[in-house]
Amino acid sequence: MRRIFHGWYMVAAATGLQFLQAGLMMQSFGAYVAVLSEERGWSKTALSGAAALHQMEVAVLGPALGWMLDRFGPRRFVRAGVVMFGLGLMGLSRVNTLPQFYAAFVLIALGVSCCGFFPLNVAIIHWFERWRARAISSMSIGLALGGIMVPLVALSLQTYGWRATAFASGIIAIVVGFPLASVIRNRPEDIGEVVDGISPVHSLSKGQTVEESAATRDFTAREALRTRAFWLLSLGHGFALFVVQAVVVHSIAHLKEGLGYSIEQAALVYMLVTVSQIGGVGIGWLIGDRYDKRFIAAGCMLMHGTGLLLLTYAVYWPMVLGFAVLHGAAWGLRGPFMQALRADYFGRSAIGMILGLSFLVIMVGQIGGPMIAGLLADATGNYKAGFTLLALLAVLGSVFFLAATRPARPLVSLPA
Repeated sequence: MRRIFHGWYMVAAATGLQFLQAGLMMQSFGAYVAVLSEERGWSKTALSGAAALHQMEVAVLGPALGWMLDRFGPRRFVRAGVVMFGLGLMGLSRVNTLPQFYAAFVLIALGVSCCGFFPLNVAIIHWFERWRARAISSMSIGLALGGIMVPLVALSLQTYGWRATAFASGIIAIVVGFPLASVIRNRPEDIGEVVDGISPVHSLSKGQTVEESAATRDFTAREALRTRAFWLLSLGHGFALFVVQAVVVHSIAHLKEGLGYSIEQAALVYMLVTVSQIGGVGIGWLIGDRYDKRFIAAGCMLMHGTGLLLLTYAVYWPMVLGFAVLHGAAWGLRGPFMQALRADYFGRSAIGMILGLSFLVIMVGQIGGPMIAGLLADATGNYKAGFTLLALLAVLGSVFFLAATRPARPLVSLPA
C-alpha cells in the first residue's frame, strides 16, 4: 500500500495549530474587547492598540524571521512559538492595568509570529508545488474553524470570567499545540521525500517543460522587490486586511452596541462568518490550482466591501446574514491565495524573506483597520463612518490584484 505523503500530515498538523490560535485568541479577540471595555472601562481605541501592536510586531520581525526561516527552517520556531503563545495567554489572565495587557499581548504576538500562518505557510510551500493552493487552502480550514469556538469562548467569558478563560486557553494551547508542532519538518529532503511526493517531472508548473524549468530560477528577495507584482500583491493584501482585522476586533462590539445584539448572539453571527469562511476555503480547494488566483482575489475584495457595508447599515437580520456570507466566503477563498500567489510568482528559494518583507506593506491594513474603526467609533459614538471608509478601501483594493500580472522568472546564469 502506498505511504501517505508526509506533507499532508503537516497540513493536518498546521490546520490544528491554526484552529487553536484562531479559536483561543485571534477570532475571539472581539469577545475579549467587548467584555474588557465594559468591565475595565478601557476605550476601544486602547484595546484596538493591542491588535495593532500584534500586527506591528509581526511586520517588524517579518524580514528577520523570514531570513531565519529560509536559513534554519520553520520547525524549531513553530515549537517555540506554541510555548510562547500559551504563556502569553496565561499572562493575560493576570493583568490589571493597560500596560500589563499590552505586555501580555507582546508575548502572545511573538508566539503567533513563530507558530502562526507565516512559518506554517513557509513550511507548506516547501513541501508542495503542483497542489500548493490546495494544501494552503486545506490548512486555512483551521483558521476558519477557529471561529466556531468564538461562541464557546464568549460563553466562558460570561460564565467563568475573562481571567479563567485566558488561563485555561494558555494550558490548552501548549498541551495540544506542542505535539502538533512536532509534526512539522523543514523540507522534504530532510526525511527522504520529494516535493508533492512525486517526481520532479510531474511537479512542474502547468505548461512548463523540463527545459524551461532548467533555464530559469527562483527570485531572490532583492529581485522580487524590484518587480511591480511584489508591491501590487502586497497592497492588495493590505487593503483586504483593512476589513478583515476591523471585523475581527470590532464586529462583536458593533453588533452589541450598534445593533442591539447580546454578546452570545453576536458571537453566533461571527460563527456564521466562520461557516461561510469554511465554504470559501472549500471553493478555493477546488479551483485554486486551476484558475488565475488574482482575478479570484479581485472578486473577493468586492465581496469584502459589500459585506461590511451590509453590516454597517443593517436594519433587518437578512442584511447581517448577507454580511456573514459575503465576508466569510471572501475571507476563506482569498486568504490562502495570498501566500500561494507569491510562491507561484517568485518561487520557493527565498519565500520566507519575501513574505517577511511583504508584511512591512500589509501591516498598513492590519494596523489601520482596527485603529480607524476604533478611533472613529470613539469620536462619533458608532462604527458607521469607520466601517464605511474601510469598505470603500477594500473595493479600491481589487484594482491592485487585477494589475498584479506574473513577472518573468530570472534566467539561470551560464558559466563563461
